[in-house]
Amino acid sequence: MGTGYANRNGRNRTQQLVIDALLAAMCVVLGFMSIRIGNIMKVSLEDFPVIFAALMYGPVDGMVVAAVGIFLYQLLSYGVTATTILWILPFVIVGAIAGFYAKKWNFNNNKKQIFIIFLICEILICLLNTGAIYADSKIYGYYYPTIITGMIVIRMVTAVGKGVVLGLISPPILKTMSRVTGNGRTNAQG
Repeated sequence: MGTGYANRNGRNRTQQLVIDALLAAMCVVLGFMSIRIGNIMKVSLEDFPVIFAALMYGPVDGMVVAAVGIFLYQLLSYGVTATTILWILPFVIVGAIAGFYAKKWNFNNNKKQIFIIFLICEILICLLNTGAIYADSKIYGYYYPTIITGMIVIRMVTAVGKGVVLGLISPPILKTMSRVTGNGRTNAQG
């Protein structure tokens, strides 16, 4: 099927691939623009393009943006390791969850729904990344109970804070992008 084949939202496949590639590139850039607190905690916005893609275009696009963007960030930052997939998986899962949620509501999410989905996604990423830290620390022999339990409260507070901030600023961004891209799928009303 050539580039003339229109997908579900009127865009041809090439256009959608370009949008997904740009969002994946944003994941990489935002990953490098993170604030690091020691070797255990990182505050970044690399998940924003994943959730954005999922809310705007659905679960497949959210998962693709996550898989490509976070893989490239991991590759450029750490290379391929035994636990690389564990660091990518939380973002892919969140892309699927946010996308299916948006799809369930026919991509007409209101401000409250967008706020809640960002909050849930941030908490889920925090929990899944904590599991990745545990597995990584066991595999590579740097496990100390305080790494996992000592940082969980700080990491959770950070995740909730990010979820609140992104949940508040995202509705107007999603609404504007819907108009600009002609998508009209996430109206962020109410």
